[in-house]
Amino acid sequence: MNILIVAPERIPVPGNGSVEICILAIAKQLAQNHKVTVVSRASKGLPAQSDAGGVNIVRVRSGSSKVYLASVLRFIQGKDYDVIQVDNRPRYMAFIKRAFPTMKVTLFLHSLTFVPPTKHVAKLLGHADLIIANSISLKQKLTNRFPVVAQKIRVVELGVDTNRFRPVTEADRSQYRKKFGIGDRYTVLFVGRIIPQKGVHVLLKAAGLAKKEVPLQVVVAGRWSVSYMRHLRALASKSSVPVKWIGQQKHSEIHKVYQIADCLVCPSQKHEAFGLVNVEAMASGLPVIASNIGGISEAVIHESSGFLVDEYSRPERFAEYLIRLGKNKELGRKMGAKGRIGVMQHFTWQQTADKLASLYQR
Repeated sequence: MNILIVAPERIPVPGNGSVEICILAIAKQLAQNHKVTVVSRASKGLPAQSDAGGVNIVRVRSGSSKVYLASVLRFIQGKDYDVIQVDNRPRYMAFIKRAFPTMKVTLFLHSLTFVPPTKHVAKLLGHADLIIANSISLKQKLTNRFPVVAQKIRVVELGVDTNRFRPVTEADRSQYRKKFGIGDRYTVLFVGRIIPQKGVHVLLKAAGLAKKEVPLQVVVAGRWSVSYMRHLRALASKSSVPVKWIGQQKHSEIHKVYQIADCLVCPSQKHEAFGLVNVEAMASGLPVIASNIGGISEAVIHESSGFLVDEYSRPERFAEYLIRLGKNKELGRKMGAKGRIGVMQHFTWQQTADKLASLYQR
């Protein structure tokens, strides 16, 4: 097939945004058997056209959503694609389908962010030949919001690079900890945007409770907002929890961050469509403690690859599992091993691409 993937306008490809990371990973796998082009925004320091793992990346003029969409439409003019996949932007998908009605145009949704339950959005979704949701949970939410397009929705789960995200030896872990300036305590990791809905405040309170029984430290990796960060620093100080704030890391290096940890905590307070960080942690051999919300439970199996927290706004619930893992490292190793097996069976980028290609060929 000749496939075009249209990226959102905000972050170029390659880029550190989760959607852009997924686009390139899937495109590289598809490119092994198909001709794949990704159209993305122009960005300083990136050429107008480049090749990445067999994927042709074309960067067009942007500056605003309107300018970018016009540039994308001009790029498609005169070309012929078997499938045009638009990621996370229903409006772009509808405009492209209206402009090129004979081509198959699909929408790959990564979250609910751009699909509020309005009649306008329902009308936009009606233009799609197919709508891809990255989890059963997201499909159910979309079906409830937009029953008129329910028959168009299919599920294709995301994946992970299992060569990069893999368990490490204790010697390597010690070496990476020295690099990041991390001590030898039980290390609890958070990876993601540092915003209230991701629940970092819940994690810090939980760590404050757990440290009374387990000597631990918290490592927080991600981009933060200034006001929330002030609150978190004060909270860490009040709880006397050792916290290492390492900021946003390049995704090409983020696997090393997982390899310094003993467990990952994902205390999300709002719907997570998929929760890619959990799968990255599982591939790295880490047990996961996560909110039982959205699609997280489709990857993390309670009491097997980690623990799911039903009362996820209550720090003491997370603290219980931190204490349990902190006191029993063998349990953590067993859970990490089961998580790794689960990822190899269900959540590789090759499997994502194969499911997607199968849908598109049909």
